Amino acid sequence: MPLGKVISTILIATICNCSYAQTKTIQIKKGESWYGGAVTEGQQMPLKDGYSFNLFANTGGNQAAPLLLSTSGRYIWSDEPFKFSVHGDALEISNATAPVELDSLGHNLKDAFTNAAKKHFPAKGKLPDTLLIAKPQYNTWIELVYNQNQTDILKYANAILSNGFPAGVLMIDDNWADYYGRFDFRKDRFENATAMVDSLHKMGFKVMLWISPFISPDTEVFRDLLSKKLLLMKDSINPAILTWWNGYSAVMDFTNPAAKEWFTGRLDYMVHTYHLDGFKLDAGDADFYPADAISYAKATPNDHSRLWGEIGLHYALNEYRAMWKMAGEPLVQRLRDKQHTWVDLQKLIPHITLAGLLGYNFTCPDMIGGGEYGSFIGRDKLDEELVVRSAQCSALMPMMQFSVAPWRVLSKEHFAIVKQTVAIREKYTPYILQLAKASATSGAPIVRSMEYEFPGQGFVDVKSQFMLGDKYLVAPVMAKDGTQTVVLPKGTWKSDKGEIVKGPKTITQTVPLDRLPVYELVR
Repeated sequence: MPLGKVISTILIATICNCSYAQTKTIQIKKGESWYGGAVTEGQQMPLKDGYSFNLFANTGGNQAAPLLLSTSGRYIWSDEPFKFSVHGDALEISNATAPVELDSLGHNLKDAFTNAAKKHFPAKGKLPDTLLIAKPQYNTWIELVYNQNQTDILKYANAILSNGFPAGVLMIDDNWADYYGRFDFRKDRFENATAMVDSLHKMGFKVMLWISPFISPDTEVFRDLLSKKLLLMKDSINPAILTWWNGYSAVMDFTNPAAKEWFTGRLDYMVHTYHLDGFKLDAGDADFYPADAISYAKATPNDHSRLWGEIGLHYALNEYRAMWKMAGEPLVQRLRDKQHTWVDLQKLIPHITLAGLLGYNFTCPDMIGGGEYGSFIGRDKLDEELVVRSAQCSALMPMMQFSVAPWRVLSKEHFAIVKQTVAIREKYTPYILQLAKASATSGAPIVRSMEYEFPGQGFVDVKSQFMLGDKYLVAPVMAKDGTQTVVLPKGTWKSDKGEIVKGPKTITQTVPLDRLPVYELVR
């Protein structure tokens, strides 16, 4: 190894192995671009002059990691969160409370990722439940919102099948219990939850249940957990009461092994009593945890988010929306809720490709048509073309998830196209499963940015297409007028229409609503 590279690899780590709030500046090389930090910032990548983000107590409402990667093969890593900013041709790392490593051994973005993953988040050789990949997922959120109930859940499941969709994983969302921390179905809405789950199983579904780490205050469970000191505390007597999207709650302190044992015990009880198959583990954002809260063992807000991630390792059928430093694990990640807008649709590719660069490979785009339920309130009619293009965008990503019922909101013509996207996915499913199995061992992203797969060919700012493995270039349309520009790298490509195209080539076209452009690299 050249001496210069050895020095550049260890220099910052050596200098920063001291007290607190370290600040270091890395000179950005000519033509070098940087990516990383938080998935929800993907549309702003690569980092531009004036950009700044602080990872402390902030995962951006999605997945994050203390990792930055460059197109010249360098990466920056620290075991703790830090702030990073770009000022001209300088990348400044500040507020670092742990050593910061700059590795310069690679030559391109793929090298930077491979080197970082091997050292800091190696793949564990395990997969989440592959039904999440093999078949579409269905979530009850948009159809039922807070009115989760046995009758309507069974209606939703029956409608999935009667409308010609295959059974897969069905997720029962929030408000199935009397309160947070009560691990039993509420009797006023679920007269026999076990029978409901058994019925769903007979239809061919596996069943997941929404949970969070929050505990409703002034309840029997809350008082019991408080007496046992299993909650995060404000002081020696009072619990920390956190503000989140559903109000005010206490929260489990998973730095305490007894708290983790109690919580997983309640989840196991739910599995055994109601025959559930797994859990959608929501919340857990570092943003919700006060930095001055008192815990059993010393922990930052980011540490609490990571500990929430460890809960899911007990269940092969899992899903997270917020995560810190749990790359390489068999955990399913979902992109955060998107609004029912074209602007948010255009974020899916830069977000999911950045998730892959941060090591979160088993990732699901948001619910088709959008999962931010507020954008559906008061709408007499959805943008049907947006739902169709959203389904196409998800079709060849690692997973696809329905929530709003396409048979309810779409015309016969548009509904048929959405069903067609499911058929397209079925064609590629064996390859997607092959990539997932390989990723579990190698850590390589399933969905890849163009710059990752084709370094140095001018793809640094391309955010409207992605590579599925190293074989298929997927270019879903994300503009209402159907226009798009596809940039093909060097090589010979075969389009979904059977055309042979020699790259490099830029194709500007108007794509009919029933087409998902895919280009196969044939040589």
